Amino acid sequence: MLEARAHDQLKALLREAGEPRWPHHLTLSRLVARSLRRADRTLVRLAPGSDASWLLALLVPLALHPQNVALVLSPPLKQRLLQVELPRLEAVGLSLACWEGPQAPPGQQLWLLDHGDLVQAWRSGALAQHQLVVPEGDQLEPLLRQALGVLIETHHWEQLRRSLPAASASLLQLHERLSRRLLARPCGPLQRLPITPEEEAPLRQLLSVLGPLPEPWPHLLASGGDGWASWAQINAQLLQWQWHRQPLDPLAVMDGLLQHRGVVLVGPWPESCGPVLGFSPDVELALADPPLLDPLPLFAPQGQPLPNAPHYAAHLLDQCRRLVLGQAGLTVVLLDDEGLRLGLTSALAAEFGSRVGHQHTAPESNGVICCSWGWWLEHQQRLPLPGQLVAATLPIASLEDPLTAARVAALRLRGRDWFRELLLPEALSRLQLAVAGVRRQGGRLAVLDGRMRRRGWGRQVLQALEPWVELTRLRPG
Repeated sequence: MLEARAHDQLKALLREAGEPRWPHHLTLSRLVARSLRRADRTLVRLAPGSDASWLLALLVPLALHPQNVALVLSPPLKQRLLQVELPRLEAVGLSLACWEGPQAPPGQQLWLLDHGDLVQAWRSGALAQHQLVVPEGDQLEPLLRQALGVLIETHHWEQLRRSLPAASASLLQLHERLSRRLLARPCGPLQRLPITPEEEAPLRQLLSVLGPLPEPWPHLLASGGDGWASWAQINAQLLQWQWHRQPLDPLAVMDGLLQHRGVVLVGPWPESCGPVLGFSPDVELALADPPLLDPLPLFAPQGQPLPNAPHYAAHLLDQCRRLVLGQAGLTVVLLDDEGLRLGLTSALAAEFGSRVGHQHTAPESNGVICCSWGWWLEHQQRLPLPGQLVAATLPIASLEDPLTAARVAALRLRGRDWFRELLLPEALSRLQLAVAGVRRQGGRLAVLDGRMRRRGWGRQVLQALEPWVELTRLRPG
């Protein structure tokens, strides 16, 4: 039986490699093997920040059963697979033949797909009855949204005019009219502006009656309806803009992707978050880490101002100064507001000198990195673990982002609680992933966002950080 073979092979591999850092290797391996054999729909919940070595337990049953299985990976995880995990398997005699690209493998190889390849395979029908294994299930929706998205740049307009010379004057007029409207508006710190259906309509009507269109214009025409968000990314210095269009619900666009086939979804979803991606699993299992002995030290004093208060910037600088002075190790300050973040970086650099940097990947041992939440989540695996993490503001998505605003508007139209159903769960997930390394290191977390104490939903933030212990005063670290 596949489960027994995978168990024995993994056990021998772990014994040879030494004591595993992740305690659930054998359980995950047996579960994946069972799902592959039965073509089950399986959901595995991991603890946020689980050691990445768990990927090995996923690969052993795939090496023993690669038939008609597609493994969906982001580029960083694919790199780890090819450079770290496959050599480990080959060292114990487990060869895993891998086929890459959007076309289905001709033999019994494991099919490696990034999210762009997955979209192409879905559109062409090449996916057929392949089972799907998605080890980054929590990233499936945002990465599919990007893969399905349409990006129109300046050179695409030029290509369109060259391919349709009879309509060149009309296309130029429509582009100039849209450009004038967009560049005349204030676009905020994100440099993004929504493009309304009324603004798109004249161009869509013209393109729909013209001849064959060059890429990516056919995808733009196909991405119509209320289920898509459209916005311009503005470059005010060059007076140029890029047109972005992405689906609000990518799994609705790829209807049936997770149905009528075997699927294994793995991701750091807490059990309290309820259903995942509208997925109805046959088997569901939570593989959380053992209870932590040491709670996370949390500094979040009462009475802090809200982020929109006039004196918030001064409060932020004062508290960050105190936190840095009391810390001998690396400090990471997380703040999405770019203007406020750059100002804070400059003020801290004026006091602490070259120790302070903005989103740099080579910090000093007692350095200070000021960065956005997205930058930290992307780069934290390649950086030293900080002694303290300072959440200047909680990672709640801004409604100034047209994609977020469109997703919120869609929930509002259905009478749904858009904050507690969308923005808050996503923020809690990002917070848990961001603090996982600090928790392992024995560092501390400081939250300088007054909303955590003043808003009713702040209790959910504290619950997401469990276990923690309150720091009422700062001591040198």
